Amino acid sequence: MNDRSKRRRRSSNGLVDVLNALLTLLVIGLVVVGGGFLFVASQYYGDGPIPEDRVFRVESGNTLTSTATRLEEQGFISNAFIFRQFGERVEKSTVVKAGDFTLPANASMSEIFRELTEGTPIRYAVTIPEGWTSWQVVQRINDDDRLTGTIDVLPPEGSILPGSYDYMPGDTRQAVLERMQQAMTQALAEIWETRQPDLPLQSPAEMLILASIVEKETGVAEERPQVAAVFVNRLRTNMRLQSDPTIIYGITLGQSTLDRGIRRSEIEAKTPYNTYQIDRLPPTPIANPGIDALKAVANPDSHHYVYFVAKGASPREGHVFAETYAEHQENVARYRQIAREAAEQAEAEAEAARQALEAEEAEEAPAQ
Repeated sequence: MNDRSKRRRRSSNGLVDVLNALLTLLVIGLVVVGGGFLFVASQYYGDGPIPEDRVFRVESGNTLTSTATRLEEQGFISNAFIFRQFGERVEKSTVVKAGDFTLPANASMSEIFRELTEGTPIRYAVTIPEGWTSWQVVQRINDDDRLTGTIDVLPPEGSILPGSYDYMPGDTRQAVLERMQQAMTQALAEIWETRQPDLPLQSPAEMLILASIVEKETGVAEERPQVAAVFVNRLRTNMRLQSDPTIIYGITLGQSTLDRGIRRSEIEAKTPYNTYQIDRLPPTPIANPGIDALKAVANPDSHHYVYFVAKGASPREGHVFAETYAEHQENVARYRQIAREAAEQAEAEAEAARQALEAEEAEEAPAQ
């Protein structure tokens, strides 16, 4: 074999060696890359480090990057870079919601990412029932220990719109109260614009006062327009409103409950709020009425009733209405009979319960 043939063979073998080396490097590279990807994926989809359920807060304005950093700092995830990259490139999202989120024990990065971008934040809210006084509202706001600060001045009666108001822990009590007052200001203005044109009310303030009386007179929602119409009919004919809740407010000023019946001396007392003694409306609302009571006063039913009395022993039963005093007296007599029967039944049930307890104790007592 000549030297030229030997050189060709060595050259050919060298090329194969180079190709084999490159192929080997490629395989090694793929293995390394693939292994690295599998490791990163296991970090993203595998169990996370938190041992128990915890709450994480996304502040308003936080970005995906700042959120990932805070998650790592607080121990929710092991690597902010992996969290952010998978979120952007795999989940195809960069927007996180603001709020508090409950993240379960051992939540993976994937689960946390989906919760912060698609989940529902924890809802914190103060709920104010219709017909509460401003003093009661402030007590409820003060009792919520997630809020901060103090309410230094008792808000005017009727200035708060009942309902549920969301907040974030750390918000001030005063800020929540101001939102309630802004809601009432807006609702009052809007409903006043929709009122019947011939109402005997001179201003939104008078509508608010009458709505507070309607709110305290009935807890039956569908009855409010009827009750409102009774008071509107009385105003039109210069009859006094004669509303028991106004007497009670004159006694308590909304800062306590009257856990007894109204006394005759209190009916006859000439206080600014006693509508048995004063003409037209009291000087301020006697509670914070809801939207339905305001709408009922703005657009009351059309009827000629000027009297009403409870239909039964339970407030849920509503009222019966009358156009004349004679009809009203019949309704009152019927109500008193129902009330007596209900009281007798309650007393009989209580006596039966006492006797049953005495019999049980007698059976358990040791023989003498």
